Formats: sequence, C-alpha cells, structure tokens
Amino acid sequence: MLVACLLLSLSLLQGALGSTVHLRRANDRHGRCTYSFTVPSPHEASCPGSDQAMPAILDLQRESNMQRSELESAKARLSLLESLVTQSHAMEDSSASTVESLQRQLASLRMETTQQKSQASRMETAYRDLLRNKSSLEEEKRHLEREKEELERRLENSSQEITQLRANQCPQVRDTPVPDSLQRSKKVSRWDMESPDYQELKSEMTEVSASSLFQERSSHSRLGAEDTGTGCGELVWVGEPVTLRKAETIVGKYGVWMKDPEPASPYTRETTWRIDTVGTDIRQVFEYDSADQFMQGYPSKVHILPRSMESTGAVIYRGSLYFQRRKSRILAKYDLRKETITVQKDLTNAGYHGQFPYSWGGYTDIDLAVDEMGLWAIYSTQKAKGAIVLSTLDPETLEIRQTWETNIRKQSVANSFMICGTLYTISSYSSPDAMIHFAYNTATSTRKLLKIHFENRYKYSSMVDYNPTERKLFAWDNFNMVTYDIRLSKM
Repeated sequence: MLVACLLLSLSLLQGALGSTVHLRRANDRHGRCTYSFTVPSPHEASCPGSDQAMPAILDLQRESNMQRSELESAKARLSLLESLVTQSHAMEDSSASTVESLQRQLASLRMETTQQKSQASRMETAYRDLLRNKSSLEEEKRHLEREKEELERRLENSSQEITQLRANQCPQVRDTPVPDSLQRSKKVSRWDMESPDYQELKSEMTEVSASSLFQERSSHSRLGAEDTGTGCGELVWVGEPVTLRKAETIVGKYGVWMKDPEPASPYTRETTWRIDTVGTDIRQVFEYDSADQFMQGYPSKVHILPRSMESTGAVIYRGSLYFQRRKSRILAKYDLRKETITVQKDLTNAGYHGQFPYSWGGYTDIDLAVDEMGLWAIYSTQKAKGAIVLSTLDPETLEIRQTWETNIRKQSVANSFMICGTLYTISSYSSPDAMIHFAYNTATSTRKLLKIHFENRYKYSSMVDYNPTERKLFAWDNFNMVTYDIRLSKM
C-alpha cells in the first residue's frame, strides 16, 4: 500500500516537475528498505557550502525577529486602540449623563425664573397698591390739615365775636364766675335771639351745606313719581352716608359687611355679618345676632372658612356666603348653618387677582351682588377686553344662567352695584363729590349716562352693595361701615 502511494506521488511530481524527479530505493545500513526522492532546486544552480549556510540562517533569524517585533508592535497598537475605544464608550456614557444633568438644571432654572417673574409681578402690584394708598393718605392728610387750619381760623373768629358780644350784650357776666359747662347756656339765654349778631354766630357755629339743602329740595320737587317702597324702578337719588361703626385695627381698612335679604332660619333680617379683608389669608366671618350687637362690636359667632377668600366681593344670600377663592376664578358657596362649602364652580374666563379690578385695586376682579332679580357676578374677561361682564348665577349650583357684555371699562369705575337688574357704577372711591355716572339695563341691554351725587365721606370706599329688602346701599369706607338711603322712580 505504501509503495503504491509513493508511486502515485512520484507520478504527480513528475507531471509537475518533469523528468527531473527521481525515485531511489535501497537498503539502509540496518538492512531496512528505504525510498528517497531526488528533486532539483528551481532557483539554485548548486548547493551552498557550510560557510554560506550560516549567513542565510542569520538572515532568516533577523527577518523572523523583525516580523516578531512588528507583530509585538501591532499587538501594542491593537491594545492601545482597544483602550481608546473603551475610553470613548466611557466618555459617551459620561457625556449622556452630563447632558441629562444639565437639562435637569436648565428646567429647574426656568422654573425658578418663572417663579421669580411671578413674585416680581405680585410685588409690583403690591407696590402700586401701596403707592395708591400713600397718595390717598397724603391727600387725606392735606385735607385734614386744611380742615384744621379752617377750624382754627373759625375758632379764632368765633372767640373774637363772643368776646365782642359779651362786651356789648352781657357786661355783667364778666364779673360772675360760671362753670365752663354752663357758660354757653347762660350767655345765650341773655342774648337777643333776633339779634343779627346772634344769628351770624349761630350760622358760624352750626355749618350747613347749602348744596345739600338745594339738592334735597330739588330731589323732592323733581321726584313726584318716586317709588314708595314696593316694586322696582330706576335709581334717582342717594342720600348722605350714615356711619354705624368703625373697624378697630388696620385689617379693617377694607372689608365687606352684609345682611341677608332672604334669610334662612335661624337667621333673621337683623342678623349681620362682617369680614375684614386686609391680609393674604382672609377666613374669619364675624356674625352678629342684631344691629345693636354689630354696632357695639360683640359678635355672637366667628366662622372660619375652610378656604381663603379674595377681596371685598362676597355676599350673603339665602343662608349662605358666596365668595371668590383667593388667587382663582373659583366661586364658593359656604353654608352658614352647616359651616361647610357645599358648591364650588369656576367662573369661566373671568379675570382674577389683579387682571381687571376696580380703579381702587384690591384684587376686586370678581364682585358678587344681590338684587330683586337674584345673584349676580360682575367681572371681565380677555375676550371683553376689560369691559364689565354681567352674569346671573343659579344660587344652588353657581351655574351661569345668562350673560351680558357691557361697553363700560371695569378699571374706569371705583365700585358698582345692582338694583332691579340694572348695573350702576361709581366714578371715584375717594372723592367726596363722586357721581353714579353709568347705568346698564339688562332688560334692554342699553347704557345710560347719569349724574347722581355719591359721597365718599371717609375718602376710601372699598365696597358698595345694595340690599333689596332694606332698600339701602351698604358700604365700607376707610374703616367705616356706612349705609345710604336711596330713592327709585316708579317703572
């Protein structure tokens, strides 16, 4: 078998190299049969000697060393490349983590910026309110100083006149000591009541506004067809304010006080409520069983609202307090008997917290009112561009029943109120000679110019509401709780 394989290999070699391949068979020195091939070198003519073999071996070793060195260098470069690839992956992971961290920091900074802008806006609003208050107080101070100077002048004139009259008419009184409390009565009793001097002194000491007298007389002569107390009509006259009481502390500079025109048991038409509205967390509602308790300042109960209210726009109606929640357009109904909020409803699109207040400020964006027609909301929207919007509300659900959009700019009026479905606006919150200058009739959707005198006696009216049962205006004027009589013409 081995011989056959050798012969086959020999034939193949001969085919490839030609006839130069030779096969030799012989016994070796141990007597075993051996086969050997003889193949000539294709490149070398003769075999090198022993002196030539060593250089060839050295060349091969150098070449092998060079190849080994190149291989080691390639391995080193490959190792470095793998290290760089690993570092690159690590840097990519670190970069992704850094980007994510930066994005979180950016979002946090944006949120802080928004909060700071909001806080700055609130501070600017508060600053504007303070400036308005400062201006009003400075005006009041100047007015008081003028009044003081006028009173001092009158007092000096009166003293001189009294001295002169005493010298002319009552010489004997100068020698008779009389107590201060009785001096005026004894002196007057000795004067001639028809004397021109006495009449001049009396008019000086008892000052009466001629304009008020003329206005009263003209009102009586002009209003022959006035309503006598039943039915609705158009407002034609507002009387002078009657002061019932004054708030004791600074939190009572602004406020709202009310009676329920349709009281629910156990409350009556005499039950009175009061809320001081200076501060950021308005929750206390003082309840008085009678007008006497209210004027004396002794509440029978203090309700603590579960939610803070906003400004002076609250009303009492059918045993519940209706108010606007702080910093929102949400209206709430608070049951005074159950002492809980029973309904809350968003007043759709209404401006709030300083967007569309009355001219005096105070976050009076939403003003609730009650008249013969029921419960009203007086407010504005972005769509109305600051004009007053009126809506009748369902007192059970606070759903809007009907809405009217007037063309009276809300921030151009100081206060407003509803009577018999008609909106009336007041021109100024501080002027003693303010006017009720606009009326908007919801029955005809028309506006009318008016000129009805309205006195802000204490120079800062923050609330004016109508009570349809008493047919009076209730107002809060610079710490003072006042009422105004009114007259309506017959329909």
